[in-house]
Amino acid sequence: MNGWRMLLVDDDPVFAQALARALRRRGHRVDLARDAETALALAALADFDAAVLDLRLAADSGLRLIAPLKVAQPELRILLLTGYASIATAVEAIKLGAVHYLAKPAGVEEILAALGRESGDAEVMTSVEPMSVDRLEWEHIQKVLAENEGNLSATARALKMHRRTLQRKLGKRPVKA
Repeated sequence: MNGWRMLLVDDDPVFAQALARALRRRGHRVDLARDAETALALAALADFDAAVLDLRLAADSGLRLIAPLKVAQPELRILLLTGYASIATAVEAIKLGAVHYLAKPAGVEEILAALGRESGDAEVMTSVEPMSVDRLEWEHIQKVLAENEGNLSATARALKMHRRTLQRKLGKRPVKA
């Protein structure tokens, strides 16, 4: 996998620069984009082997970027990274064409391994303990948010919850399973 041309889309400049530097040290060419518009413009100008997308891009979602990138470059290997991991977004990312989904913080070796995988791992460990009620709530909110394409107002209505309450819940880190 050495020598890949990679598109890194993340609105956190410190994280993006650090990851780009680490990828470059391993022999990859990396182009940075801070938003979906810039990412699509770069994809129209150059062929990429892989893309690493952040789930949350300011007011946008990395999920919405997967389909247009795959249309522009069907062979593109896409990895979705997020600090707000949930089962719903992981499933949606894979359905939309991502090859993998990782929760931040993910190391560069883990990122490269995920991009290099050709199939899933049937040997992955499964948890024997059920999720906590708080984690179940988080997962349900993420599922409904994905169903509403990231629209907070529609999600709040679907959950019969005040929009500000939903924003407050989404602003917190996900609880441990």
